[in-house]
Amino acid sequence: MNTPAIDSLLAQMRVAKAAAAGLREPERATQPGKLDFADVLKSSLDGIAQAQANSETMQKAFVMGDERISLSDTMIAMQKSSINFQAAVQVRNKVVQAYNDIMNMQV
Repeated sequence: MNTPAIDSLLAQMRVAKAAAAGLREPERATQPGKLDFADVLKSSLDGIAQAQANSETMQKAFVMGDERISLSDTMIAMQKSSINFQAAVQVRNKVVQAYNDIMNMQV
């Protein structure tokens, strides 16, 4: 088991939670040790949606001939949103697999 990677991921999730809680509910961000899974999940999905919307906006602007938007910036935004979405799908697959494994355990 790679504990430094897990610790790093946990730290990133705490930062994302604090950022999400800071925008909506500042009093919840001050509680150390409490990690609300729903907030982390929502902030992650919001980030993915924002990256996809940004990519789509850049694509439309580039197609319409906006000189401020370059092809390389558009392609980078598209790749970022694609990678974010693929990562979310893989996390979902792992969660579903873990759920199925737990449900199939004999007690």
